[in-house]
Amino acid sequence: MTGNVATGSVGALAVPRHQRTVAGGSGTVVAVSAGQRVHVVNTLGHQVVDTWALSSDAERCLSMSHTRLAIGRISPRAGDVLVDDRRQPMLRLVEDDSLGDHDTLIPACDAQRYRSLGYQGQHASCADNYAAVLTSLGMPNQRLVPDPLNLFMAVPVSDTGELTLNPSLAPAGSKVVFEAVRDTLVIVSACPQDLVPINGADSEPRLIDLYLEDRAPSHRRYVRVELHVLLA
Repeated sequence: MTGNVATGSVGALAVPRHQRTVAGGSGTVVAVSAGQRVHVVNTLGHQVVDTWALSSDAERCLSMSHTRLAIGRISPRAGDVLVDDRRQPMLRLVEDDSLGDHDTLIPACDAQRYRSLGYQGQHASCADNYAAVLTSLGMPNQRLVPDPLNLFMAVPVSDTGELTLNPSLAPAGSKVVFEAVRDTLVIVSACPQDLVPINGADSEPRLIDLYLEDRAPSHRRYVRVELHVLLA
């Protein structure tokens, strides 16, 4: 299976600027202006990335249930427009060279998930990473964590409806690129799951990198710059 690449007008060539590196098991947030693009790069390969998006006032959030209906599939492809909980366009998936495995069905891992897997004690989780981002932004913590878009996560559905959690097949350096339809806060968590082998067969959480793409009359290349990190 080959990765999907969006078709249509690309506009001016751009320079993706390195925004930050996200350690395996941790989370962060980037502000993406309307028309700007964010690159989620699976730097070392096989890392699942729980992904959320909020409107700049946090009144709306990216909705997997609404998006599934809007795109007519359970997994988005390049060219699809992802919508919020009021059915309004939020993000456009413009490029994907990761083999195209992305899940919209599985909720964020949390403390209860790890307890159910037999883990005793405190374990990092995507739900906690999401809550920490909200706290860092001075936003009220939400009791319910929205269902994430689980980038690079392989969850095949059988003909009889069973779900299987498989190791991610995303190659090292593969990426997904989103374009913001309006000003958006994109939250990511490099999933800390190490009890179920979704992050590769060795179940080892790995770092990812985020880039922001601005319009510029230049060939596309990756450039690292120092920027303020909202969440350590």
